[in-house]
Amino acid sequence: MNSGRPSRSRSNGWSQPLTLLLRLIVMGVGLGVIVGTSLKLLAPRLAQGAIGVPRADPSPRVLPGGGMALGRFEPRQELSGISQAWGRLAAAQKGLSASGFLLVLDDGRYAQLQPDLALPAASSIKSPILLAGLEDLDAGKLRWNERLPLTKEVMGGGAGWMGNKPLGTRFPFFEAATEMIRVSDNSATNLLIKRLGGKTSLNRRFQTLGLPATVVKNWLPDLEGTNTTSARDLAKAIALVDTGEKLSPRARDLYREIMSTSNTNTLIPLGLLKGLGKESSDPDSELLSYGVTAINKTGDIGIAYSDAALIQLPNGQRAVAAFMVKGPFNDPRSAELIRAMAGEISKTLIVAP
Repeated sequence: MNSGRPSRSRSNGWSQPLTLLLRLIVMGVGLGVIVGTSLKLLAPRLAQGAIGVPRADPSPRVLPGGGMALGRFEPRQELSGISQAWGRLAAAQKGLSASGFLLVLDDGRYAQLQPDLALPAASSIKSPILLAGLEDLDAGKLRWNERLPLTKEVMGGGAGWMGNKPLGTRFPFFEAATEMIRVSDNSATNLLIKRLGGKTSLNRRFQTLGLPATVVKNWLPDLEGTNTTSARDLAKAIALVDTGEKLSPRARDLYREIMSTSNTNTLIPLGLLKGLGKESSDPDSELLSYGVTAINKTGDIGIAYSDAALIQLPNGQRAVAAFMVKGPFNDPRSAELIRAMAGEISKTLIVAP
């Protein structure tokens, strides 16, 4: 009887580690299957950006060799001379309400004049709408060539040609997005508002983007000025794209390409040129000789004028600037005040060759 016990003890001594090892192997295989299946299911959503994976670090990036960084939307040091000049210019125009904001994305220098004052947005609200549309394109929620139907609800008067087409005409998303900026087409804008979920949904998007004063209450052209935004919001919408905080590189390129088609250059671009003591019927071309470009979107409903731009400076830095003025209907002082405020930027940030 006693002779059988040693062999039994030896058997238990070997079987326990083997059993543990087998259990670990089985658990590892099971976890591998679960993780592999999960990644397979999530892969399409990750590819479309639907899970909210950050596309880019909004912090300034120092490139190899000390190259130019992307910058960020972070005001750090006020250019008080510009801010004070804006205040004097606005105070001299009785009956006008003015707002302005400037930020050099590379180093945080900024200027401001009531930057958070909510004023009628007019067509300047179209640049934040373009950002929202390209976000959905990035996320795979709409297609570049998706056709949007013209309905009576979205048919808008004023600027543009799409509203003159027969009801039921379908326009591809890329055409509506481009014409919204190129000729400030109001029907194209309304097509995008509807496709992006309507006014309420779009307003929630603006809040999420950190644009608190940007609100769509009525379809464009909104001649009563119920749709609002602020100079800071307009500048930030452009900066969110240029700094890489929003949109993939490909969508960012589309944003810039579309914004660069804007036909109107008589506010910020002309103002920058006048600040250098120059006049031209083609301010964009004239500014190029200084190493300056201004990609901008204006707004004009008679009682309110606005413009917002991404400005490439001669030293390679980039700035965002936005101005808004509310006043009597078709008062020429409104547009001239925006040009004068833009001119103050040139005196500090642009050095004549």
